[in-house]
Amino acid sequence: MTFIGHGTLMFEYNGLTIHVDPVSREAEYQNLPDADLILVTHEHGDHLDISAIKQILKDDCSVIMTQTCKNNLEDFATAVIMRNGDVKTLKSITIEAIPAYNIEHKRPGGEPFHPKGQGNGYILTFDNIRILVAGDTENTPELKSLKNIDVAFLPMNLPYTMTPEMVADAAGSFRPKILYPYHYGDTDTGELMELLQGEKDIEVRIRKLQ
Repeated sequence: MTFIGHGTLMFEYNGLTIHVDPVSREAEYQNLPDADLILVTHEHGDHLDISAIKQILKDDCSVIMTQTCKNNLEDFATAVIMRNGDVKTLKSITIEAIPAYNIEHKRPGGEPFHPKGQGNGYILTFDNIRILVAGDTENTPELKSLKNIDVAFLPMNLPYTMTPEMVADAAGSFRPKILYPYHYGDTDTGELMELLQGEKDIEVRIRKLQ
């Protein structure tokens, strides 16, 4: 697992390279491994960057994204659309798309920063290891009802995603073995550590993000 920055991650597994939300402002993608699989959580510019995608795109690479992402692109034939609840197996990796959305945090006009149904989180199963990359979301009922998550990446930046209290609430509900806060901006990760210090079965790991 490589923490590139913000909401951008890279996984390497069994000879495969999986990029999540590749964005040019987070890395020089010409210097990173080409992708066997790319996952895009939603259409915002800090998650969907077609120029970064093109720099790491192999001929046989599938790019998983939402329909809203596809609607923002022109002539992108390799897109594989996944909607909330879809499950696909690509390159021997099972991928589940789960809803990613806001309930409390909204724009001045009252619209959620991330409306329900437009964004995905993804659960990737590598052999028997289930890894959740939650995308831009709050502690939704769908998130809190997950089961058997080994590693969870939960976003924690305001006002767009979760407060430390929301992350702690979600983690306390579905109880991942390892929790990485990511996409946390200026949020104090120490608050999350304090909130979960009594949870002996959840290991909280903090990694520096650009």
